[in-house]
Amino acid sequence: MPAKKALIIGAGIAGIATAIRLAVKGYEVEVFEANSYPGGKLSEFEQEGFRFDAGPSLFTMPQYVDELFTLAGKNPADFFRYQKLDVVCKYFYEDATQLNAYADTDKFATEIHKKTGEPIDAVKKYLGNSSNIYSITNHVFLEQSLHRLKTYLRWDTIKSIFRFPQIDAFRSMHKANEGFFKDTRMVQFYDRYATYNGSNPYAAPATLNVIPHLEQHYGAYFPEGGMYSIITSLVKLANSLGVKFHYKSRVDEIALNERTIAKGIKVNNHFIPADVVISNMDVWFSYHKLLKNHSQLFPKKILQQERSSSALIFYWGIKKQFHQLNLHNIFFSADYKAEFDHIWKRQDIYDDPTIYLNISSKYKADDAPEDCENWFTMINVPANTGQNWDSLITIARQNIIKKLNRLLGEDISQLIVCESILDPRGIESKTSSYQGSLYGTSSNSQFAAFLRHANKASQIKNLYFCGGSTHPGGGIPLCLLSAKIVSDWIG
Repeated sequence: MPAKKALIIGAGIAGIATAIRLAVKGYEVEVFEANSYPGGKLSEFEQEGFRFDAGPSLFTMPQYVDELFTLAGKNPADFFRYQKLDVVCKYFYEDATQLNAYADTDKFATEIHKKTGEPIDAVKKYLGNSSNIYSITNHVFLEQSLHRLKTYLRWDTIKSIFRFPQIDAFRSMHKANEGFFKDTRMVQFYDRYATYNGSNPYAAPATLNVIPHLEQHYGAYFPEGGMYSIITSLVKLANSLGVKFHYKSRVDEIALNERTIAKGIKVNNHFIPADVVISNMDVWFSYHKLLKNHSQLFPKKILQQERSSSALIFYWGIKKQFHQLNLHNIFFSADYKAEFDHIWKRQDIYDDPTIYLNISSKYKADDAPEDCENWFTMINVPANTGQNWDSLITIARQNIIKKLNRLLGEDISQLIVCESILDPRGIESKTSSYQGSLYGTSSNSQFAAFLRHANKASQIKNLYFCGGSTHPGGGIPLCLLSAKIVSDWIG
């Protein structure tokens, strides 16, 4: 009996992971990618001797990558290596406070107490709460589909339902964080985790305070070879399992028969049959571009949901090394509420944005020429709804440089030897992410987790979805979990 055939649209990390899982199950798998390279948002480029990871730069929960090698009967270390960070991130506040977020919990709590005066017990109590939310939600919200009856018949789910009040879904992250800490710097510190899925801490439910547990408990890591080595190692694994990748192969249509069953795809007007079709494309574009002749089947309410925030990134080659900086660095805004109001209410950029600065050459020296650094300089911005981005970018660049000049005591503008810029328009065009949103829909409501698109189409048989715009959400770990859910569903 011939193997069943699975066609995957998009070679983002979720699409690659789905391909690996289905190949292990015996499927014949082909992946079609519009770009000339795999990875989606997780890509790389070089410019004038500097190498940049173009997208996600924080690597947590590496066990989900390792699991793919283990499933295939391989030793993960033969393909992919990484090292744990002693300092997850370094934080800079406008009042000159500098804070090292140590991976070791005791060391971290002591650092917080020394720099802010918050009791060590307060920090540990907060992290205990974060761990508790994780224990309740992990097996239900993250590792299972919320759209299958059997999920709700599991004993883990039943126990989690009884513990539902403990996940703190009915107040905002900010309100919850104010309840844990007196020092405004610590409230801001934990409010920032809303940006990990493109949301607003003043609106998103306190359930998202689960995120610090993923970083503090499981740690943060640097992959040898940089972030893009995650993609190259997984593609190598997929190829070894017989997965075929087709690059520069933009899918035109998901083909349905008269009974609304997905029967394959069309690429350059050529029909390719399949038993199952999986879209790693943003669900908005999956419907509006690939199923445009079947609007009666659209999940209209889901597709109309508020999108997550986007990003404005300056990739700078810097002709100096800054020894006070780490791999991950945050320069906080003096007025966090005003910054989020600009993003979510005014749909523009605050003049004092919080800056995230990633420097992979701290751990991979050949990412920059000698005595230089490669700066991935990012701020959170609204999704693209037609703003004058050229004007916003010019002003934001000036404000970012002015802020860094002040906090680092150096004229950064004189050190930039090369520059590339990525804004929401480019994110949308390069990665088919509607409005340039990084994480699909936002999580700015109590029940956002239940409102994300399911990993299976409700009205189209044999059509599945994986990636950041679908359940359980965006970011590398959740995208990998979406691949697991799809694979389990396909069976």
